[in-house]
Amino acid sequence: MAVIKFYNTLTREKDEFKPLHEGAVGMYNCGPTVYHYAHIGNLRAYVFADILRKTLEYNGLLVTQIVNITDVGHLVSDEDEGEDKMEKGAAREGKTAQDIAKFYTDSFYQDLAKLNIEPAARYTKATEHIPEQIALIQKLEEKDFTYRTSDGIYFDTAKFPGYGKLARLDIAGLQEGARVEANEEKKHRTDFALWKFSKPDEKRQQEWESPWGIGFPGWHIECSAMSMKYLGETFDIHTGGIDHIPIHHTNEIAQAECATGKKFVNYWMHSGFVNIEGGKMAKSADNFVRMATLEEKGISPLAYRYWLLTAHYRKTINFTWEAVEGAQTALLKLHQTFLTYEASASAPNGEYLEKLRSFLNDDLETSGAIASLWDLVKDESISPAEKHATFLEYEKVLGLGFGWSKEKLAEHGIKIESNLTEQEIPEAIKKLLDDRKLARAEKNWKRSDEIRDEITKMGYKLVDGSEGPSISKL
Repeated sequence: MAVIKFYNTLTREKDEFKPLHEGAVGMYNCGPTVYHYAHIGNLRAYVFADILRKTLEYNGLLVTQIVNITDVGHLVSDEDEGEDKMEKGAAREGKTAQDIAKFYTDSFYQDLAKLNIEPAARYTKATEHIPEQIALIQKLEEKDFTYRTSDGIYFDTAKFPGYGKLARLDIAGLQEGARVEANEEKKHRTDFALWKFSKPDEKRQQEWESPWGIGFPGWHIECSAMSMKYLGETFDIHTGGIDHIPIHHTNEIAQAECATGKKFVNYWMHSGFVNIEGGKMAKSADNFVRMATLEEKGISPLAYRYWLLTAHYRKTINFTWEAVEGAQTALLKLHQTFLTYEASASAPNGEYLEKLRSFLNDDLETSGAIASLWDLVKDESISPAEKHATFLEYEKVLGLGFGWSKEKLAEHGIKIESNLTEQEIPEAIKKLLDDRKLARAEKNWKRSDEIRDEITKMGYKLVDGSEGPSISKL
């Protein structure tokens, strides 16, 4: 296997990737809380995970990918205070929590499909794994890592010496600077809920019997319970957004490692924010853009994917309409160019495949891979047939729709104009093309532009490509 290096949040270095089991990888991706639509900032994490998975598969590894669906237990505050987001969403829309969960889960799946994200091996719902979460809490209780308050069962972070190692938290500093907590029964500011009790004066839509009373699981326990059920007590890769580092992933590590006595995950990988107007895109700030919003503006989800890939996954990027419109123009040009290459039995170009693998295996440098694809387009030493085969290799990882039919591309918002064949081009246009070719050879750019305008007035569109001009009807 080629050397693969990923930036590991745990070590703060690019570590060589070595799977626990030869030829196979276990990967867990933190999924959505399905109380509202996912915004395009949320969806960046799944494009990143898709590229990661495809890179591993391109290197010959078999990947088992698990994505959770949080449909209970995520409170509006990450520190165990406030309403459950699912209950709040149900009240907002006058529906049941189950109806809300199904609607927004289906919407999430639809967004993934639009972004050409391959389905995971399994999507695990928190509500379908309550027994596993209770069993994990019982293990922690048996090992004396828990305590009871009036509102739930809490994890005692002071009993885990490694607490905060992922985020490199200054625990002492946190304690000194802590303000009065809403829950004064917590022993330490960093302690977190494993199981929350239903309030005596209210009936929740989602609650279960447990050894500690009727209630519901905390947000963090679901990911540890479900990831270990399907991937083992120690597995290879865990991903999520950078906002998960200080609390959610830190707490996952604590409860999992205290329950098993083993290292939880070898490689932690996190994607950066998508900002808008200088601030983080967030549902709570009501400044979020949905996939449907892009489509209403005529932007293809594949163009958004392309735009994301032009930046490194760990970099915070600023969303603007001009940026994604530019990405759409660039991607359309790539597709139009690809369609001028004739499919054949030609092998892909080895030099460019090496470039592709080199960029991807260096912490998923997709921006370099995109740049090398443009280099391929301009490279006159490579035949159109070889370029066609090489594009299809890039497609295996980048997932931008090369090799799709025009109909399928159109369904994803990429509308390819049909170029006329040599036989279909009118003689008058052919004459103008010959005149323009001569003008360009003489570097008479003014005349060249005049001829383009004449062709446009006659109802045809001229596009200059690496293999010469193409003509389509307006």
